[in-house]
Amino acid sequence: MAKGEGAEQYSNASLLNKPGNSDGTQLAKRHEQNRLSVCNKICYAIGGAPYQITGCALGFFLQIYLLDVAQIDPFYASIILFVGRAWDAVTDPTVGFLVSRSPWTRFGRMLPWIVLSTPLAVISYFLIWYVPPFENGKVIWYLFFYCLFQSLQTCFHVPYSALTMFISSEQKERDSATAYRMTVEVLGTLLGTAIQGQIVGLANAPCIPGPADILAEPSNFSASPGLNESKPVISLEHTRTAYMIASGVICLIYIICAVVLFFGVREQKESSRPRSEPMSFFQGIKLVMGYGPYAKLVMAFLFTSLGFMLLEGNFALFCSATLGFRNNFQNILLVIMLSATLAIPFWQWFLTRFGKKTAVYVGTLAVIPFMILVVSLKSNLAVTYICSFAAGVGVAVAFLLPWSMLPDVVDDFQVQNPDFTGHEALFYSFYVFFTKFASGVSLGISTLSLDFAGYISRGCSQPKEVDLTLKLLVSAAPIALMAIGLSIIYSYPINEEKRQANRKLLQDLRENEADSETDSAELANVV
Repeated sequence: MAKGEGAEQYSNASLLNKPGNSDGTQLAKRHEQNRLSVCNKICYAIGGAPYQITGCALGFFLQIYLLDVAQIDPFYASIILFVGRAWDAVTDPTVGFLVSRSPWTRFGRMLPWIVLSTPLAVISYFLIWYVPPFENGKVIWYLFFYCLFQSLQTCFHVPYSALTMFISSEQKERDSATAYRMTVEVLGTLLGTAIQGQIVGLANAPCIPGPADILAEPSNFSASPGLNESKPVISLEHTRTAYMIASGVICLIYIICAVVLFFGVREQKESSRPRSEPMSFFQGIKLVMGYGPYAKLVMAFLFTSLGFMLLEGNFALFCSATLGFRNNFQNILLVIMLSATLAIPFWQWFLTRFGKKTAVYVGTLAVIPFMILVVSLKSNLAVTYICSFAAGVGVAVAFLLPWSMLPDVVDDFQVQNPDFTGHEALFYSFYVFFTKFASGVSLGISTLSLDFAGYISRGCSQPKEVDLTLKLLVSAAPIALMAIGLSIIYSYPINEEKRQANRKLLQDLRENEADSETDSAELANVV
């Protein structure tokens, strides 16, 4: 027998007799490798908490903090909020572009960004909530540290968002991990609201009565100086200290979550297909925005998210200034986040049973009647709590659906463009870019409109123009934006049938690639 024939027979026999080389065993092995344990999913989900905790604290409380605690003029507060969010929006595609060009390390491609950005991020976040001992440069102080924190948090969040595509190649596992993530992120918003709201609520400085308040209720403001001597006096300094304590607690949680994510998640290396050639920044914009399904999804959630952001950014001030619940607004915000947390498992079941587009429609439309009710009735604490709980059910949709549908678009793009690989971070970063830029515009315009309406810092009551403006910002404007978003999502082409077809095509492609890798490795060992 010739030497070559013997080697060939030995090779064939070894391939046939080796149990791990049967198609069924190989398939099972690959599925096992792609399967995520509950511990992996929890550790991955915990990594999403810092973004939501800090984002919720900033979204709900930064406007009222700048106006009433730091006592920034509403005009300059609007500049801080707009420029900070706009800067944050610009950094998202920039970081996504840099991440897409990052080399693979022994820790992965996304995790090093997350770990290295964390220390500076927590320092800059803490300094946002510190009132500097000078007046002239106060606006520059808040603008600088707000922009710095947003940049550093982007270096955490964009790689973390793209990490969804690298924890498993199985769509089912990614969807399950996304559900874990959304649950923890909504818990993060609940935690952020609870920490910031409850600590600050314990040291809420009293309002300052104006001439109209004294004329309306003179008995409340004409008491003798010694009348309330037995009651502890809460000053503005106490309130500022409370904000710093709350930010310190949030910074500690931020660090713990980053550590858990780093040690609890293993980033899977990309498939054997070579990554496509690196592209320029503007080529990346053309690539992702030129893809129809992605553009429609981004535009739809741009408007719906913008509606929820307007509600989030102005609701604390609405409860405090318009409804008069200065000592209860933090509890009302907590009810919204608690309701959203409890609703996440329900919406996860709903989108599995009825589809993701249906979930967007039902969840968004469900919140609108309560947004109308809360501004239509006179100030009533019980009704406000009921409306807040009902609104939280719809807020859960705004958390869950965008991040559940983005992987479907990325999968569809990979099916349509199999030669373009390694650009997943671009899809996530540009989505975040548009939503953040829009939120910056909305917060800037809403705060500026309060300035035009005559907002009084720490005033016990506000002019009627301010009350009307706040009602528009938490009801009419968000509803109009949500309606536009729902009209766009109607033409979104990826339904459940197409999603399942893409899943099967990608699964077959990955199995074929894995078979090729296995065969090549075994032939190399034989040789």
